[in-house]
Amino acid sequence: MALELYLDLFSQPCRSVYIFAKTNNIPFDFKKLSLLDGEQYGEEFGKITLIRKVPALRDGDFCLAESSAIMLYLAEKFKTPDFWYPADLQRRALINEYLSWQHTAIRLHGSKIFWLRLMIPKLLGVDVPQDKMDAALEDLNGSLKLIEEKFIQDKLFIAGDHISLADLVAIVEVMQPVGSGLDVFEGRPKLSAWRDRVQAAIGKEIFDEAHKTIMEAQESVPLMDGSKMQFFKPKILRIFL
Repeated sequence: MALELYLDLFSQPCRSVYIFAKTNNIPFDFKKLSLLDGEQYGEEFGKITLIRKVPALRDGDFCLAESSAIMLYLAEKFKTPDFWYPADLQRRALINEYLSWQHTAIRLHGSKIFWLRLMIPKLLGVDVPQDKMDAALEDLNGSLKLIEEKFIQDKLFIAGDHISLADLVAIVEVMQPVGSGLDVFEGRPKLSAWRDRVQAAIGKEIFDEAHKTIMEAQESVPLMDGSKMQFFKPKILRIFL
C-alpha cells in the first residue's frame, strides 16, 4: 500500500507537506479532500484522524495528523538531506523556535486576512467592518516584521545558509494573504528576497504548482456555491469577526 497524503492545497499546512514531499521525490498518493465542502467530516476520513483536519498521512496501518509531525516523519522515513531538519543542535533549535511561534502568529493573522478580504465577503456575502480589517492588518504587519527582523535577520534562510522545514512552513503562510490580493512583499525587500531564495531552493515549478489554487482564489471564490458553507458560517464569523 502506497503512502497516502490527504491534502487540500487551499490550506497552508497542506502546501508545506506537498512541497516537502515533491521536492524530496517522496512517492505518495495524493488524496484530495475539500475543506470547504466539509469532506473532513466524512466517515472514511474520520478513520484516518479524529482531529478531522488536513494534512493527514496514512502509511499502511499507521496514520498521522499535523503538518510538522508529518514532515518530520517523512524526513526520518525517507532520509531526506540534513539541512531540512539539521542534526546540529542550534540550527535545529532555530527551526523548532519558528515552528512553535508561527501557529498563533503568522498562521492566525495571514488566515484572518484571507478570510476577511476574500472568503467572508465574496463567499458568505457578509460585509467586513473597516475596524476589523484595520486590526487584522496591524496584526499581520507585526508578524511579518518579526519574520524579517527576528527569524530571517541577515541570514539567507531561517536556520542559516540552507532552506529548512521552517522556511517551508513560513512561505506558505506568507503567501496566504497574497491569495486575497494583498501584496505583503511591497516595501519589504528583505522578505521579498527571502521569498525568491525559498522559491529557487524549492524550484519554481513545484512552488507554482503548490500555490496555484490559492493564487487563483480571487477568480475562483466568487464562482463557488456559498450555500455549502452555510453550516460553517456561524463558526467562521465567530472566529474571524
